[in-house]
Amino acid sequence: MKNIKQIALIVALVFQAALSYAQLSWTETAPGVWKAAAGVPENYDLLKASGATPNKEALSTIAHAGFPLEQSDISIKVVDGKTYLRFPLQQDEQLYGFGLNFQTVHQRGKILQLHVDHYGGKDNGRTHAPSPFYVSSKGYGVFINSARYLNIYAGTAVRADSKNAPVAKDRNTDKSWSARPYSDAVEILVPAAGVEVYVFGGPTPLDAVRRFNLFNGGGCLPPRWGLGFTQRVKTLYTADEVKKEVAAFREKGFPLDFIGLEPGWQSKSYPCSFSWDSTRYPDPAGFVQDLLKENIRVNLWTNPYVSPQAPFYKAIVPYSGSHTVWNGLVPDFTTQQGRTLFFDQLKNNQVNIGVSGYKIDEVDGYDYYLWPDVATFPSGVTAEQMRQTFGLLVQRYSAELYHQQNKRTFGLVRGSNAGGASFPYVIYNDYYNHEDFITALINSGFAGVLWTPEARASKSSEEWLRRFQTVVFSPMAMINAWASGTKPWSYEDVAEPVKQLALLRMQMMPYWYTAFARYHFQGIPPFRAMSLEEGFVPESKKENGSASLEDNPYAEAVSKEIRDQYMAGDYLLVAPLFTGQKTRKVVLPKGRWYDFYTGAFAGDGEVITVTPGLDKIPVYVKDGAIIPMMKPMLHAPVAGEKVDLTVRYYGNKPGSWLLYDDDGETYNYEKGDYSWREIKVEKDKAGKWKGSISAPLKGKPNTVGNVTFEYMTK
Repeated sequence: MKNIKQIALIVALVFQAALSYAQLSWTETAPGVWKAAAGVPENYDLLKASGATPNKEALSTIAHAGFPLEQSDISIKVVDGKTYLRFPLQQDEQLYGFGLNFQTVHQRGKILQLHVDHYGGKDNGRTHAPSPFYVSSKGYGVFINSARYLNIYAGTAVRADSKNAPVAKDRNTDKSWSARPYSDAVEILVPAAGVEVYVFGGPTPLDAVRRFNLFNGGGCLPPRWGLGFTQRVKTLYTADEVKKEVAAFREKGFPLDFIGLEPGWQSKSYPCSFSWDSTRYPDPAGFVQDLLKENIRVNLWTNPYVSPQAPFYKAIVPYSGSHTVWNGLVPDFTTQQGRTLFFDQLKNNQVNIGVSGYKIDEVDGYDYYLWPDVATFPSGVTAEQMRQTFGLLVQRYSAELYHQQNKRTFGLVRGSNAGGASFPYVIYNDYYNHEDFITALINSGFAGVLWTPEARASKSSEEWLRRFQTVVFSPMAMINAWASGTKPWSYEDVAEPVKQLALLRMQMMPYWYTAFARYHFQGIPPFRAMSLEEGFVPESKKENGSASLEDNPYAEAVSKEIRDQYMAGDYLLVAPLFTGQKTRKVVLPKGRWYDFYTGAFAGDGEVITVTPGLDKIPVYVKDGAIIPMMKPMLHAPVAGEKVDLTVRYYGNKPGSWLLYDDDGETYNYEKGDYSWREIKVEKDKAGKWKGSISAPLKGKPNTVGNVTFEYMTK
């Protein structure tokens, strides 16, 4: 009996040792970026799917940062083919990220399963871009490079051996008792026997985000026309109907740069033939070229599921998955043969005749129509991994078609993931909650993706105008009228302010274009959360304990969550109003801020209440801000076209800002064919404001004509 007990004790000790956490070994793989391998990482992951290449030169320009955590507090264990990761949390630490969330910005206290899917109305990890990357308010980031469904416990569970375990309280007598005690760790379950892990240094949260974006190749730089205005027409429009709609934009004086054709351009859709419908588009090449002559690009809707009527259907069968979607084949894009058959068809029949981009639908969910997790693919990539990366793969290889022709593109996609920051695509969905759309725009800056709060239709002219206001201050200014047929002027009583907003979008193109250049070269998201803005101190929100089992009290870590205002570019704070609102509060960061429209002083590090009226979306500008504006053209400037600039200056302190310039259409900037020109505003000896712009660089593109200055703050 004694020997049996000894054997049992030894077995228990061995088992306990197997379950104990081990430390990782970290290597600085790029400036401010550390990598560790837990267990035996899988051969296929997010970075391999995206093909992301770190911009180490740009990473080296960010302020030096040492490893931001105590390495001894980061630990792993691999048990039963699964990897358990544990990262420390301080009491006053807030978390951001974990993908494209729609209803929450603060993620501490959340339990998530990161899973590519349609957004279903809850921030539970199932979303269009469940990027396994989080950012801490302490100024660091963590990325789990796995193409699996990850279970996240973002400070929700308390280990028995916790260094900072909470004190047990008596619910019967202690009003501060909480159903969810304080937790000092982020714990992540990876359903694989190993994984690559990356830590990104700061020293600020924005620096950590920048490093993450630059590690993934830097953000995309769209063509100038991509930042203009786009209209998506009804599903079964014909070539003549599209041309009629384009003419209406021109006649009514509304800007338009690219038109989106929905499923009816194809002879079959759901699944897709990828061939033009000859009854609606009898001369596709002529149609596309006719629009190009009017400076209108064509963007085509599609989904990547191959109809039996597709001309390459039989050839791609051996390179497709075991299960279909709407009875269409699912190509395995991780095979060279599958990629060639699919994307050559797009190239030969669409891109080569002048089509400028794609809207890639249905690469996200739902479970009941996408392939199940029991599906198999010829490459051996699992169904789960394919689900997590399918959007990345379609973006990657469709974008390559345009790169091969040295023509930039800008399109739409329903699913993405970490690694896709450099792809020229904006995420959209059918959820259509205006308030949540703005929260998603805020969170997109943490997820390494772009998001558009598109307008489709509205129940009232007020709602239409409010939606349109946020469309103008977003990555893609789009009306998606595939079902409604809505036009910018459909609500007559607000048609004029809608037009003025659309023209404002065009006037601000030099500002937007530079913001995206900063995204590409410096990793700064063009649209981002207030928590990434220097000087932003949200109002403290004291949380008392509660006997409710559903409360989430994190008294030490919780501040007021700001999910309805955001930063746009270097200088602008945008604070939308929603239907029914007449007034709203705006939290201004420390420093002097001014009204975008009038230049009047708005406040300094305070909470203000504003009543802007229906025609205005509240926008505020930093002290010393420089906002370059061009004439309100109906199309983006074409390559080589010079435009005159009026530079708006706000505030009372000298300002300096770099304006980005290139040809606006090609990838020549990758070869150094671009310039940054300094715009300065300062007082002369007589105390008067004086503006200047540096001379154009010899041999570099120069699209700047005459420059004048407007001093907004009187």
